[in-house]
Amino acid sequence: MQLTSAQNPLLKAIRRAASAGRPTDDGLIVVEGPHLLEEALRGEWRIEQILTTPAASTLYADLLRDARCEKVEVSARAFAALAATESTQEVLALLRPRVWTWDDLTGESPLLVVLDGVQDPGNAGTIVRSAEAFGATGVVFLRGCARVSNGKLLRATAGSMFRMPFVEGVSAAELIGHMQASNINLHALVQSAPNGLPETDLRDKCALAVGGEGAGISDAILAEAQTVRIPTRNVESLNAAIACSIALFSAQQQRNAS
Repeated sequence: MQLTSAQNPLLKAIRRAASAGRPTDDGLIVVEGPHLLEEALRGEWRIEQILTTPAASTLYADLLRDARCEKVEVSARAFAALAATESTQEVLALLRPRVWTWDDLTGESPLLVVLDGVQDPGNAGTIVRSAEAFGATGVVFLRGCARVSNGKLLRATAGSMFRMPFVEGVSAAELIGHMQASNINLHALVQSAPNGLPETDLRDKCALAVGGEGAGISDAILAEAQTVRIPTRNVESLNAAIACSIALFSAQQQRNAS
């Protein structure tokens, strides 16, 4: 059977979720495009359902065969009204995220990334990508950050989101409680900090907090963290994703050398 009407209840529910950047009522996250589907097959999230057009079913037959889940065929016209982007390549999947615990994030030698008010989904997704690339053990999204279900965030992670342990919607107090209970040092990236990144020891259990694009690190985190500055020349501050990536690379280099 092929779905041909954009008013089909399933398609309407997916369209609402995708346009709002939120999960469906069933808690599923909309993922668009064959590349992210391929990455999802390598990840920890469960693929529940795939929607494709007849043409895409043929073009991506091998990929779709690897995904052992329900497939729903949608007419090209109905699919065009369904997608949130213009370049979905007529493949869309519904994924159920893995539920991670704090123990999953910390491991034996924690290197956490804490997003504090990072609302830009492109920046948040890039940070997740860098977190995986440079060996972070988990990502914490404090309340007020872009949501993991945001399509732009997922595209910016290029698949890292499906593998990286994370928790979201966490309060500052909850984060601080976990840091203290696990003896994890909390470092906040602040351009005016007296301590520079090269002089900061990131080899032990630690978390790197990066603030939002405008407000920066919140007062609640600043009160409990050691502030760290990334030395720069002729520029006042760095983009949040760039700053966090530099700090993560420095942490990786320190740990590899120890």
